[in-house]
Amino acid sequence: MTTDLVEEAPQRADSSEETRPLARLIAVGVLVLIFGVVVKVQGGPQDYLSIFAWLWLLAVAWRIEARPVTHLAFLRDWSIPLVLLMFYFYTREIADNLGIPVHYSYVIDIDVWLGGGDTPSARLQEMWCGSPCDATAGAAWYDRFFILVWMSHFTVALTVAVVFWLRNRAEFVKWMRRYLIINFTALVCYIVVPTAPPWMASMEGRLPTEVQRLGARAWVGPKPDGVGEVDPAAWVGNQVAAMPSLHTGVAVMVALYAVYRLTSPWRWLTLLYPLSMGTALVYLGEHYVADLLGGVVLAVLVLGACTRWEAWRRRGRDERPVDALAPSPSLNG
Repeated sequence: MTTDLVEEAPQRADSSEETRPLARLIAVGVLVLIFGVVVKVQGGPQDYLSIFAWLWLLAVAWRIEARPVTHLAFLRDWSIPLVLLMFYFYTREIADNLGIPVHYSYVIDIDVWLGGGDTPSARLQEMWCGSPCDATAGAAWYDRFFILVWMSHFTVALTVAVVFWLRNRAEFVKWMRRYLIINFTALVCYIVVPTAPPWMASMEGRLPTEVQRLGARAWVGPKPDGVGEVDPAAWVGNQVAAMPSLHTGVAVMVALYAVYRLTSPWRWLTLLYPLSMGTALVYLGEHYVADLLGGVVLAVLVLGACTRWEAWRRRGRDERPVDALAPSPSLNG
């Protein structure tokens, strides 16, 4: 019922006309400076509540001269998605604590075949990290780039949601539907088929060539508790969340949605995002190529299923007779 009303409503009027360009520029600029200082001192936001707070401040800065009720509307509209994402965040560790046997072989076999006798992770680390790869050595510029791409997973899709919220409430609802579904579908996969990532398989001697987890040495900003080079397993929420790669799935979903919605020929450049994400995940030892393919399939299935479901609902509304939409007459006359 609520979703019907939201999607049938006219586009949200962008309150940008309530904010002068100079005021917006100053407000956003100040916020960016504050964010940069916080990241430098404390590191980037590590949970959905912190990310939500920064995104709300961004929306406030964008409409800095709007009425307070406009800013409170953000809290109202994002409350349910935030609760669901927090639930996801704090239950993702379930997968590696249920006693379900962890799978190793099937993804290793696929990647060794794709890599011509060795895993693509090992081959990339040999080229870019060295042989043997030293996870405690200084980071190269591309290590920094790849960890920034990896970190973007936690903010890019939600930033897209903020843009939709500012411009069109119906599109915001559609986008959050896809984002929540892909997250919880992946969570179910991690619980049903827990799969170890390359770095974990390497620690247990299951790979033809050793693969290091390089995220710690490339980390940008202060490292959160547990992020260190000694024990790679100490800084991960769910150690067996390899298949499918949610990082890849969300990146693909962002890119495909942009290609579908935008009209500029430059929109095809958004496909570089999932390509960069996939390269980062394999090189850093976070995922197999097989995991990336699983993430691509998941993204395509979620986008397709949501689009077909929304089209079915629209047809159902269009086919309802006009009388069915009218209020029922009062029994009291």
